[in-house]
Amino acid sequence: MTGNRRIRRIGSIKTELIKKSRESALAAVQIFNNPNIMFKSETYIVLIIIAWTYLLHAYYRNNKIDYRYFEEKNGRKKYDKTKRGATKYWELERCLNEDKCPVDKDTANNLRFLIGLRHEIEHQMTTQIDDYLSARFQACCLNYNQYIKQFFGDLYGVDRHLSFSLQFSSISDEQLSLLSDRNDLPAHIQRYIDGFDGQLTEQEYNSPKYAYRVLFVAKTANTKGQADRVIEFVRADSPLAESVNAQYIITKETEKPKYLAKQIKKLMNDEGFKKFNLHHHTQLWKNEDAKNPGKGYGVVVANTWYWYERWVNFVRTHCNQNKDHYQ
Repeated sequence: MTGNRRIRRIGSIKTELIKKSRESALAAVQIFNNPNIMFKSETYIVLIIIAWTYLLHAYYRNNKIDYRYFEEKNGRKKYDKTKRGATKYWELERCLNEDKCPVDKDTANNLRFLIGLRHEIEHQMTTQIDDYLSARFQACCLNYNQYIKQFFGDLYGVDRHLSFSLQFSSISDEQLSLLSDRNDLPAHIQRYIDGFDGQLTEQEYNSPKYAYRVLFVAKTANTKGQADRVIEFVRADSPLAESVNAQYIITKETEKPKYLAKQIKKLMNDEGFKKFNLHHHTQLWKNEDAKNPGKGYGVVVANTWYWYERWVNFVRTHCNQNKDHYQ
């Protein structure tokens, strides 16, 4: 193959990768916004991971970084093959692990979360995860749009093809409580989410590139014409946000509360379990291997272990089941 033909071929492959990447990203969002599809989160995750994989492949190809698996022997590369003889290209996680990966840490955290979540859901059916994880899906889409334009120009952006999805019902206080408690999340998904979030710093967890959280309020328009705007964005620290004329706040995601062991003991004592002490608490978490990061019951911050609300609820259940011992 001559030099010019090879350059044209490399360019055509890069263009095809970008095209397929964009189509996959657009399909992911369109499916998630389709009210007639129930299996939307799972489908979104698969398609958006493909979109990011092709995007990084196109970036690496454009920057002459070999993104194929190989072994080097005697100064020559021997490329890994599948059982059918096809070349093995890097999956998304390997792309993120590359030293020359151009993706920032918070965006990478978001993608690693989705990769791990895909591993959890590909072996077991899930239910009701759309509302709980939509902030992370939104962040992933916005991050994608930023990077495809950064890599290959504004022409390739997907923002001009996407719009906000309309919701045709309001959220009642009872529904909000159910969303906040997340009682119906599968246990293995809940453990995965808590375990992953627990390993992040507060700054990483609150990054809009990890989870894009939007606060919606029911607002009475003060000026003619304002009521025609379905969504209005304001800075969280602006005077408008502080004095907004709101009937109620629909939802707001905040940093998880954390507890020391002595605080949990006091909570249990205040709830009537007067005999529950720190020794009982230590025995309980050791028996349950509760400090195993994979269980998502707590996190280490500045060399100190803090417990999440899930563990407090576990301790409360334990005390209720052993009232005769602790009351």
